[in-house]
Amino acid sequence: MQHHPFKPIIFKNSKTLILGTFPSLKSFENSFYYAHPKNQFWKILSAISKYPAKSRDQRVWLVKELNLALWDIVASCNRENSSDSNLKNIKVNDIKSLLKEYPNIEQIAFTSKLAERIFKKEFKDLDIDTFYLPSPSPAYAAMSFEDKCKIYREKLL
Repeated sequence: MQHHPFKPIIFKNSKTLILGTFPSLKSFENSFYYAHPKNQFWKILSAISKYPAKSRDQRVWLVKELNLALWDIVASCNRENSSDSNLKNIKVNDIKSLLKEYPNIEQIAFTSKLAERIFKKEFKDLDIDTFYLPSPSPAYAAMSFEDKCKIYREKLL
């Protein structure tokens, strides 16, 4: 059983909580969200905001500047690789308590279909707007980088 290795990145001014599924093996190694070098998450946020997102400090600053928060839906699970389809024995994070502690969160965005499905199953009683952002994973090649940026810009800025 693997447990989520780091806390949410969240601030009092955060308005949109971005939920992924569970950190990749590279994210575990680097102790940070979306840390696989081919993952496009930070490149997308940098492109839509025109701010650099190369270092950990720049990335945390960017999350705060854009009124975002980052976390994952899965608190612990069994897995053999980074693929969402490989996650077994899933236990979810306490999203309700996080939203209670940070009442400025107005909406939740998902960067994976599995995260969205789990949320809608486990937290169907929560009254909050939700939407899907195209996966920034290198495994999701059905959409171009430019098209992903367009959607992220429309939804987050």
